[in-house]
Amino acid sequence: MKKELTGVAAKVLSLVEEAVSSQGCTLWDIDYLREGADYVLRITLDTGKDGGVSIEDCERVHRALDPLLDEADPIDNAYYLQVSSPGVERDITLPRHIEALCGERVEARLFAPMNGRRVISGKLLGFDEGGCVVIEEGGKNLALPYEAIAKMKLLFDFSLRKS
Repeated sequence: MKKELTGVAAKVLSLVEEAVSSQGCTLWDIDYLREGADYVLRITLDTGKDGGVSIEDCERVHRALDPLLDEADPIDNAYYLQVSSPGVERDITLPRHIEALCGERVEARLFAPMNGRRVISGKLLGFDEGGCVVIEEGGKNLALPYEAIAKMKLLFDFSLRKS
């Protein structure tokens, strides 16, 4: 997991955050990565509204960011701009995500087993005073060192979905 955005993602953050907000969305995450022979700048949005991020939200934000990024030119090489939703089982990659999702069910995958287990799932309680991520599982609070978490995601209960 990331502690903060760095490199290209950090540069882009300062350029796009206000523009994303002006379009009625919030910035969930930024990734700059190589996919095959191509480079991709992935801007992930949230709206905080029922129904989540729509394709119209993504299109509107993409149109707002494209000229802004072209003018500022923060990336040395050619890249594809992708604007998307984090999805219902979104990845939790930054400390601010943990703070925003307190009380929700999550799954944490660890780099190495703790007490013989690499996967912990339960209710996310946030950070303790030592900076560990606290998850309530089976009535017990488990404190996981932030650096020990390889991946964490929100769990969605698909059985509660209306048909």
